[in-house]
Amino acid sequence: MTSEQADRTYHHGDLRRAVLAAAEEVIRAEGPQALSLRDLARRAGVSHAAPAHHFKDRTGLLTAFAAEGWTLFAAALQAAPDLRERGVAYVRFAHEYPAHFQVMFQPALLRTEDPALRAATAAAGEALRAGVAGAPGADATQPRLAGVAAWSLAHGFASLLLSDNLDDALEGRAPEDAFREIAGLLFGRENGGRVEEPRRSASP
Repeated sequence: MTSEQADRTYHHGDLRRAVLAAAEEVIRAEGPQALSLRDLARRAGVSHAAPAHHFKDRTGLLTAFAAEGWTLFAAALQAAPDLRERGVAYVRFAHEYPAHFQVMFQPALLRTEDPALRAATAAAGEALRAGVAGAPGADATQPRLAGVAAWSLAHGFASLLLSDNLDDALEGRAPEDAFREIAGLLFGRENGGRVEEPRRSASP
């Protein structure tokens, strides 16, 4: 079956979605290094040329996958009412979308100047900046360092969670509840913590 035939079999968006869904399965199970366009075509039930028709190559596929992740991430942050809950949303996103989380912060795997990726990271960055600006008692003299501290807390917690290093420490608590407690201990019960945008090369 040619790529043109594949496009007739699948609606344009459906084919793209099918390949991205297959990529998520592979990354969850084996990591991004295991991705192969030919294998993804087989999993999606299309010709081996069909993924290349949409993504050009493996880097293009990973870039599209990361852009999808940043878009979902931005929406999750925007829905959080305050800074502490943005940190919780950060952890929840990593827990619910571990494959995307793996790829999003690895700029060496991506075309970082891709317009869709840049737009998605910018949206997430704006949501994070809004959280910092709206935090009660924000230190205007050290906003960037405070932001890095809270970003490190959220990202570090999420990374430890995904690598199964927090199983004992959580003691059966939901990750989001545990993160709220930790943020309160380190940054005060009112502020929770601050999150700042990541570097442009890997994130918003």
